[in-house]
Amino acid sequence: MCVTVEDGRLTAIEPVAGNEATPEGPCLKGLAYVERQHSPDRILHPLRRRKDDSYERISWDSALDEIVFRLKKTRGEHGPQAILHYAASGTKGLLNGCSLAFWRLFGGCTTTYGDLCWPAGLEATRLTLGDNKHNAPWDLANARLIIFWGKNAAETNIHQMRFVDQALDAGARLIVIDPRRTQTSERSELLIQPRPGTDGFLALAAARLLIEKGNVDQDFIDGHVHGFDEFAAMTTERTVEEAARICDVPIAAIEKLAGLLGSIKPATICAGFGMQRYTNSGQTMRALIALAAITGNIGVQGGGWVYANLQTQVFGGDRDPIAFYPPKKPDGIVRVSVSTARLGRDMLAQTDPPLKFAWVERGNPLAQNPETHQVRKAFRALDFRVVVEQFMTDTAREADIILPAKSMFEQTDVIGAYWHHYLQLRPRILDMPGEVRAETEVFRALAARLDIGGPELDNAIPGSGYLDTWLNQQLQPLDLTIDDLKAGPVPAPGSESVAFADRVFPTPSGRVELVSAEASERWGIDPVPRAALPGETAAGGDHDPATPLQMMTPNTKNRIHSQFGNLDLIKQFDPGPEVTIHPDDARARGIEHGDQAVVFNRRGEFELKARIDGGIRRGCVSVTNGWWGEQGGLVNLLSEGRETDVAHGAAFHDNLVEVKRA
Repeated sequence: MCVTVEDGRLTAIEPVAGNEATPEGPCLKGLAYVERQHSPDRILHPLRRRKDDSYERISWDSALDEIVFRLKKTRGEHGPQAILHYAASGTKGLLNGCSLAFWRLFGGCTTTYGDLCWPAGLEATRLTLGDNKHNAPWDLANARLIIFWGKNAAETNIHQMRFVDQALDAGARLIVIDPRRTQTSERSELLIQPRPGTDGFLALAAARLLIEKGNVDQDFIDGHVHGFDEFAAMTTERTVEEAARICDVPIAAIEKLAGLLGSIKPATICAGFGMQRYTNSGQTMRALIALAAITGNIGVQGGGWVYANLQTQVFGGDRDPIAFYPPKKPDGIVRVSVSTARLGRDMLAQTDPPLKFAWVERGNPLAQNPETHQVRKAFRALDFRVVVEQFMTDTAREADIILPAKSMFEQTDVIGAYWHHYLQLRPRILDMPGEVRAETEVFRALAARLDIGGPELDNAIPGSGYLDTWLNQQLQPLDLTIDDLKAGPVPAPGSESVAFADRVFPTPSGRVELVSAEASERWGIDPVPRAALPGETAAGGDHDPATPLQMMTPNTKNRIHSQFGNLDLIKQFDPGPEVTIHPDDARARGIEHGDQAVVFNRRGEFELKARIDGGIRRGCVSVTNGWWGEQGGLVNLLSEGRETDVAHGAAFHDNLVEVKRA
């Protein structure tokens, strides 16, 4: 971003041409930072809960003294692992690592494993290709066939659409696979709308046709693919007709998908995050990657698998997603025992010691984690809760003390990315308003009261006076400095514009692995990506007839999950939650467009407006995620805390519901 500041206020946000991935300007959310930065609703002072559940302003000394008293009391009575440190992805940067560093210096804590966003796809990619990287974003313009599988880039990756347009203008073809008709699918020549959670069956049916017709890249398979024969045999276990019935799509659509993929090169498959939020997600994503592999669309310009580009994750030296989310104790200090997907239930289940204190930052688990009822119950069972926040979110409303959080414009940091390969400097350009303090300064103030100090503290958590020095120390192994980044975005050292162009795959076999022994050993799944139905689905015929509709909770262009929806700019375009339902399903329930409707299952219910749309497939409903409780549409009142089949992701979309007129 190129940011204009006038009289201490943010007034304009424009693009930086030096970042080739995002040269055309910010999206609506980016523009909304002008309002967000100076919002009158922003929390600017420490707050403490009163007995009547309202909040009063207190001094920093009072807040820190009470937190330290509670920390010492908890540690003394139960041990440090009775403290939960919960951090999500509300901000990014090198300084994020300072949080856990503080808790290690404190003597330990309990933290979470898994992730709400994308780990099933990360692990599927690592198991198959060996690393999570893909071609540079602008290389998509070189594709002659683009498949958006479960991805609505026109809303959730708008900068990618620039390169899609360039490809289409040059004669490329576009396929979209999505249960919803979206802005992205309006550009496509083929929209396939499978039953949610059946994408693996669709991919394997297409693979069978490709193999039977000889439309595979045999040279690439012979030289760089492990397990092709076993994979090919597995695709014959089910006919294309059977797969079409399971997916509830026309056989002709599968044939056209396979025909285009088998006859047009280079082809790029761009996968979204939503379809890897089912209990069968890892195997589904492995099956999709297999399509790119058997057609020779890996390591070529204009081709490949586009899901996650972690080439900027160069500071820890490890891009293994399981290293990010270990389901075990990495040492004797930090207890990693709470699944993010099962947050509420796992918090309540902790013993020896039980959880008594929670510290929450960069996240809003009361809105975003599955099973809101259980999460709320778990937080209310604690003795004390501290939440670091900018606004009065659902989670902040559960806090005993709220500490005001900085914005991204108020502290210098170095950031990477997960789509392009640039490292960038995020300089401090604004003073912190009110009594806001950077989290690093908060941790240092707590450390002083806890008698934690010396070189170990300084190395882990930089003070404001030597932040630049600390950041330069982190950059030094990369032969970079802050001054280098001040000049503009810098490609991460070793990053590649065409991923795997050298045909080096860091898997056990050194090849693309369509058969993975590690998948079986680590996760207990089939070594081949054999398709299976999700745990809660209407596709299997054995679901509860009281809840026949599959509920999806996709992202929206108007929010980043539970961020931005409280701003007036966003409310102009998205004033409140709606449930999208097919006309036939609405008619059967006596629901008309604009009616108030209740979405419910055995786990909960909420009321919101009905939006009738023929673009969503029958038997499905959709409510965008991220609404706060006070706004209605708190979707995780209905979800269950389930993990994906690999990598401990959250299987939000294993979720059957019913809808009735309010």
